This record gives sequence, C-alpha cells and structure tokens, in this order.
Amino acid sequence: MISKPIKNRIEKLKKHYDRLKIGKEPLLRLLDEAEIPESVYNSNAIENSTLTLAETEKILLEMEVSRHVSLREVLEAKNLDRVMQYLREKTNQTQLDRDFILTLHQMLLGNIDDKIAGHFRQKNEFVRVGTYIASAPEHVDNEINSLLVDYSSNITTFPIDKIAKFHLEFELIHPFGDGNGRIGRVLLNFQLQQYGLPTVTIRSKEKSAYYSAFVHYESKKDTTVMEKVLVLAVFESLHKRIAYLESKKIVPLTEYVKMVGKPAPVVLNMAARQTIPAFREKGVWKIGIWT
Repeated sequence: MISKPIKNRIEKLKKHYDRLKIGKEPLLRLLDEAEIPESVYNSNAIENSTLTLAETEKILLEMEVSRHVSLREVLEAKNLDRVMQYLREKTNQTQLDRDFILTLHQMLLGNIDDKIAGHFRQKNEFVRVGTYIASAPEHVDNEINSLLVDYSSNITTFPIDKIAKFHLEFELIHPFGDGNGRIGRVLLNFQLQQYGLPTVTIRSKEKSAYYSAFVHYESKKDTTVMEKVLVLAVFESLHKRIAYLESKKIVPLTEYVKMVGKPAPVVLNMAARQTIPAFREKGVWKIGIWT
C-alpha cells in the first residue's frame, strides 16, 4: 500500500490542481491531445513496435513516413489513437464493465486481427506472459467478472492502490489473444480520470521497471512495485498540468540546472524521483519556473 505521506502529497497536489483547472478546461484538452501521440508511441513500443515517436506523429497526422513500415504497425498506431480519443470522451459517461472492455478491444484490433478483435480468448487459445501461463480460456470470463466486481465494490482503498492491483490482475489474466498490455494501459488511464486524476504515460524506456512489477506481484502478490510506478507517473502528470495552469515558463531541465547551481545528475535524479516538479515532453525533462 502507498504510504500515508505519499497519499497526503498526492491529495494536496490534486486539490491544488482541481482549484487551478476551473475555467481552464480548453487548456487541459489541448494538453491531453498533445500527449496522445507520445502515449501511443510508448504503449506500442512496450509491445515491440519499431515505430519512432516522429513516425507515430506523422502517421496520426496522415503524413507520409520516409521509410517503409508495415501496415500492421500503421494500423496499431491509428487504432490505439482512436481508442485513447474515445476514452477521453467517455470518462464521465461510461462505467467500467465487460462490454466496455470488449468494445475497446474491438476498436484496437479491428482490421488487424478480426478473428480475435472484441473477444476474450476462446477454447485452446492459451497465452504466455513471460514465464507465466495465463488463465485457461474457460476461466477468463469469470475471472474478469470477479475482477470488475472486486474493483467496483471496493470503495475504501486509495484510488492508486486500487488501480495498481486491477492492472496487475488484468494483465495476469491476459484475457485476449493480443492487445492485453495496450488495453490494460488505456483502462488504467480511464480509471485515473474517473477519480479526477490526469492520464499518465508508461514509458517504453522504463519498461524493465514496469515489467518487474508484474514479476514481483506474480511471485509475492505484492502490489508495491506497481504502486511506485503509478505514483511517479501521477506526480509527473500533475506537475506538468499545474505548471501550465499557473502559466509558468516551461524550461528544459538543463537550463534549470544552471539556475540552481547543482550538478546535473543530482537534479535529474530529483526529477526521476519526483522530489522536484519536473516532467517530460517527448522524452525531454522540463520544469515550470516563475519569471
């Protein structure tokens, strides 16, 4: 479970964010829309897509990519973009349930693999998650239903604790023949938004830390590692939005290093641990400052 001091920090930051965002919904929509290509790129890269961020941006803008890329990778980018756009519109209109998850999967894999799009794994469709064999197809439906009931009926647990456990369990069930990771990560963001928290990006460069959370949970049934991943991501997303909502000047961390007179590795470490209000845009660490 997330420690009380961390929970207090998140709650304090969220209250500040909630006060600042009143009347500034158009700015927040712009920030959300600007993040989608990066989110699409990172989520697909975690699943070993070869597209770069620049190529992903071009594909989503219907621009020509300089090298030959497979039709599948193009469709994966476009479909995931469509899912993310759809989710941002449905946050306050839709409850998390089985049919909603299947709809997202249909959108994700439609025209890519129509045999499995929008369906949980069928008889004899087994999948491996690392060294772990996921639930037998015959159990998937019941396990997803139980997971959804447990999640919706748990009204006392801190939201990020709840979401971390749901994400871990969902991925261990691995209900689909393909697309489990991408669906799991968009559901994670849908859940955060339902609690009034901003969306986050799980970055491909940090894939090893992210994957280690599943290994840790599988062996010890301990959610701590995933909670840490999500806490850092939530802090970063809140810090970014607050900087923009306060109309601060956004500067690269390399410039900030010169201003504070501390060694660059020290400041970068503080950014990674979120002990300063730094955030990344297109992989570059930045921070908001008063001018």
